[in-house]
Amino acid sequence: MLKSRPAAEARLVGITLAGVLALAMLALGVVAWLGEWHLGADSAVYRAGALTLLKGEPLYTREALTTLPPWVLLPFTYTPAAAPLFLPLAIVPAGLTWGVVGALSLVCLSVVISVTARACGAPLTRWWVLPLATAGALALEPVWKTIFLGQINLILMALIVLDVLVLSARGSRWAGVLIGISAAIKLTPLIFVPHLLFTGRWKDALRALGTFAGLEAVMFAVIPGDAVRFWTESATDPSRVGSVHWIFNQSLNGLVNRASELASWSLAVAIAIAAVLAVPAVWLVVRLHRRGDPVGALLVTAFYGLLLSPVSWSHHWVWTVPLLVLLVIRRSWVPAAGVAVLFASGVIMFVPNGGDTEFGWGLGWSLLGNVYVLTAAIAITGLAVRELRRGSAQVAAVAAK
Repeated sequence: MLKSRPAAEARLVGITLAGVLALAMLALGVVAWLGEWHLGADSAVYRAGALTLLKGEPLYTREALTTLPPWVLLPFTYTPAAAPLFLPLAIVPAGLTWGVVGALSLVCLSVVISVTARACGAPLTRWWVLPLATAGALALEPVWKTIFLGQINLILMALIVLDVLVLSARGSRWAGVLIGISAAIKLTPLIFVPHLLFTGRWKDALRALGTFAGLEAVMFAVIPGDAVRFWTESATDPSRVGSVHWIFNQSLNGLVNRASELASWSLAVAIAIAAVLAVPAVWLVVRLHRRGDPVGALLVTAFYGLLLSPVSWSHHWVWTVPLLVLLVIRRSWVPAAGVAVLFASGVIMFVPNGGDTEFGWGLGWSLLGNVYVLTAAIAITGLAVRELRRGSAQVAAVAAK
């Protein structure tokens, strides 16, 4: 009892300091607002989507939304249900949206680190660990780019981590709901529905699907034209979010499109590769979960989802953060150092890119320009092979007795 009190106080200090980082981000957002800095293009799109919904204007057009600031010319690429979920941003001044989203993202970054550590069996009991880890994570290219762009990747990741590692782990009747909400904003979190199914949590999976479907069904009643347009046109058009062959699309589809110079069969080949890779990925998820490694299983699904998605911008790879937490806690220093160097170096930013440049890469640039994709695919395959060998060795040992 006496020992737990200092630990609890240390955790409180750590949480407070992590909160100070979020407040500092908000303060920076205020400075950016007053200085009229043009930061957070994506957060501006979220706010514009909410305002467009309130104005009754169409969300999915080839032209920029009228509610966007003049310096942003991006389309609204999120689901119809995302617009009402972004409504809180409608009351935030346009210039302050970036600071608000950034502050919330830092809070979520701290939550992911803390929850992951606890799920790995090593709760953060020293006051300096959480704020230091949160600040250190800002050095990773996916993290700082998410903050810079005003993206919600860290927020969605926190919702998924809380759902799988906390609510579902505790058998909560709310398990699956946060995944459903995440998927109702961006479709990519739907990959965690089969994760729940393959790990034996079918009720949670049904709740996730029910939440997602329910939120989208409501939008068919509220904005039927936009809802139909999204599901029949926008949802199947990856080009709405940018050039799929651009280096920063670190997915199998991006890799194949770069290699094929945008051949019409590129997506089909990428899906075929993903289907083959699904075999070791699913087997690995099931095995790790049964062995009592929910974090490892979740990360395999997350990185497989990044490979599978038609578009996975480099800032979507924020799952590097819980991966590093896992590796450090398990004292896997060499892999941890490799991951940290890879994602902190921002190596893909130094590879020639833009326009048709990617089509002229040789072998060297191709390896560097697809490094996130190749690393994840090799890691999933390698881990599956290692687990298979470990299982075979265990069977052989039992048979020898």
